[in-house]
Amino acid sequence: MKVVILCGGKGLRMHQLTEEIPKPLVRVGGKPMLWHIMKAYKHFGFDEFVLLLGYKGEQIKEYFLTEKWKSGSFYLDTATGKPQLLDPGEEWKITFLDTGEDAMTGGRLKQAQGLLQDDPFMMTYGDGLSDIDLRRLLEFHKARGKVATVTGVEKKSQYGTLTVTGDLATGFHEKEQSIGIINGGFFVLEPEIFRYLPEDNACVFEQGPMQRLVEERELAVYLHRGFWKASDTVSDIMEVNRLSAQGQDKWRVW
Repeated sequence: MKVVILCGGKGLRMHQLTEEIPKPLVRVGGKPMLWHIMKAYKHFGFDEFVLLLGYKGEQIKEYFLTEKWKSGSFYLDTATGKPQLLDPGEEWKITFLDTGEDAMTGGRLKQAQGLLQDDPFMMTYGDGLSDIDLRRLLEFHKARGKVATVTGVEKKSQYGTLTVTGDLATGFHEKEQSIGIINGGFFVLEPEIFRYLPEDNACVFEQGPMQRLVEERELAVYLHRGFWKASDTVSDIMEVNRLSAQGQDKWRVW
């Protein structure tokens, strides 16, 4: 099963860190956030990734092409000029898809339709850390038989909350600083999701498409009560790095 990771945003709320690098490459415990997310998926058996790139996406490509050589040990026969890694490191299969610097989340996903339209797939953001059991998430999704499953977490949020009845999302509330169940990312999506996405790079997945899924009772909600942290600001990054330094990095499920 493929895992789609949205890696194209500009990270404007942490511009001090993202002026020079894309948000998914911001370091947590010495490694990019994106590395932590991919390690978690690999731990649960998912090792095929589609990275939807945008802002400074070339740096994400460069990281995966060069990091093993920069940080790992290798053997070099100068007679042939052929190096050999002594430790190959992570074994991931990665598709790097350029989706444009200004595309929104739904627009980026729509561009990946040709790669994803035949099978169910997972999707998440390049800045969310969690100890979620991704296998259980997938099992939950299969049992509900809906077009989409979103992971719900109970948090205080200015961006609105989901109303959940049973295992289904039945509405949105857009009250500022409301406390309730919010979109925690970590989706499972059926190929039918592309019927909800217009050919429009301005499409925001979390707005029109998710609202329509709710209206049609096609959005299941998997409640996660463990560790979850979205790293949207510099203070968020400082907090997760502090947790990592103290050995409290609960998102390290591997």
